[in-house]
Amino acid sequence: MSFINNNWWILPLIVTIFSGILCPAMGTVLITHKRLLQVNLISHCVLPGLALAYAFEINPSIGGVVSGLLGSVVAESLTNRKSENYEAVMNTILAGMLGFGVILIPLLGIRIDLETVLFGDLFVANFVDLLETIIAFSVFMLLMAFGYEKVVYVGLDPEGASASGINVSFLNLALSFTTALVIVSSMQAVGVILVIALLSTPTLLGLNKAHSLRIAMIRSSFFGLCISLLGFILSIVFNLSPGPAISVICVASLLIPKLRK
Repeated sequence: MSFINNNWWILPLIVTIFSGILCPAMGTVLITHKRLLQVNLISHCVLPGLALAYAFEINPSIGGVVSGLLGSVVAESLTNRKSENYEAVMNTILAGMLGFGVILIPLLGIRIDLETVLFGDLFVANFVDLLETIIAFSVFMLLMAFGYEKVVYVGLDPEGASASGINVSFLNLALSFTTALVIVSSMQAVGVILVIALLSTPTLLGLNKAHSLRIAMIRSSFFGLCISLLGFILSIVFNLSPGPAISVICVASLLIPKLRK
């Protein structure tokens, strides 16, 4: 314990490694299922749950996961991904839940550092943050270990998967729950807003010419780990905020190959 206390960067570094591997892997599944918009939705829907959790002295992560999952379920129940108004409904729920969370903060008389929630504060990560990240990582690995074939099938042909007896609705709910866990566990690293970049950018790099979902996830996690570590190192060297630094590197990783061409 004294060794970690004397080397304050160790815990943040471990959280960075787990988040850098986990977020892109989750993002790969969501992109192949055309559910990446849910990341944006859930990341905004966690605020009311955080506010209520603080008010009732509950672990904020529990409130965030429940609130994010509830927002996802409500959006899915109001429309479906084939309808023309799908994105409009998702964005409406997103804005409404975010506004509801902002209203709850003064009504409940609580204090929440919105800047930390939105953009993270990796350098103050503690053992609780690490534990939450490990739990999210473990849940994702269990989902892949026992449901990989179903995840692939539903991503390729949801109608065919449903006809073959796969409970597509339950699998989508499991994906939404895991997504909420990943987002909430990454709040400390990059915040609920910037986690979108970490879920998306390495995935775009990893999916390029990948021949299977497994290969794409491995490649995406590799790129995500490199981006996260680079952002972490630059933040220490130049005294920057890690979350925004990681998001800027995400954008640069997409622009540099285009500029070289």
